[in-house]
Amino acid sequence: MIPGMLTDSLSDAALPRVRVIEWSRPLQWLALAWRDLSRCGAVSFLHGLALTLGGWVILLLAHDRFWLLAGALSGFLVVAPVLATSLYALSRALERGEPPGFQVVTRTWLNWQQRHFNKWGNDYWCMVQFGALLALAGTGWVVTSAALITLLAPQPVLTPMDFLRHVVLARDNFLFELWLALGGAMAAPIFASSVVAMPLLLDRRVSLAQAVLTSWRVVLANPVPMAFWAALIMGFTLLGLGSLLLGLIAVVPMLGHASWYAYRDLVDAGALPSRESD
Repeated sequence: MIPGMLTDSLSDAALPRVRVIEWSRPLQWLALAWRDLSRCGAVSFLHGLALTLGGWVILLLAHDRFWLLAGALSGFLVVAPVLATSLYALSRALERGEPPGFQVVTRTWLNWQQRHFNKWGNDYWCMVQFGALLALAGTGWVVTSAALITLLAPQPVLTPMDFLRHVVLARDNFLFELWLALGGAMAAPIFASSVVAMPLLLDRRVSLAQAVLTSWRVVLANPVPMAFWAALIMGFTLLGLGSLLLGLIAVVPMLGHASWYAYRDLVDAGALPSRESD
């Protein structure tokens, strides 16, 4: 997911134009997302409910195994842009004046099977590949995090309470600050690779490399707005997690719909062929 690895095989002509926006524009995306939530109703909130129920299952199975819990929740959150694909499709349907019902969700997840004659081609698997790369990145973070805590924590960290006691609340070292800095350093390239990649893959017939490189160009062209957007995503996600996951019922669809408007604001993809015309 490093842009330098992709530029050799892609020219600027193969990429959509990236727009520069004002730093406060993410607030407008959230306002538009709430409008879509009110119009979609249950079909949107059920996405959040599904992820909340999945999170509860993770907590039930791994509540006393800290690294298993951390790994499961990290992977769960990292692949959220892929799981939110049908939320992007719902916002697109509203944009087109189409009814945002459950048929949009089923069409999003099932009709792509009928639009590709070559089931072994790279284009067919691009969304699956992207989800796998995000899951691999999340796994890398958990392994790195576990190694850091295991090496530097004054006591073994085996449960969430151990992490809270020996890392978060420890006063005689800076392990928690170091852990946060490492997490930020690893999260930044994941965010840069995914901020508009999934909506672009849904909307236009582009390769995974084109989508990821476009996402990086968006971040490089708009560093302040994208930093603000990342902070909003992190803040709302923490609120959702801190409410025993109940807040995710609203946070997940809100961020999903807002991400569609982020893509529409930041990327001019009109010159690229529509994926629905395959």
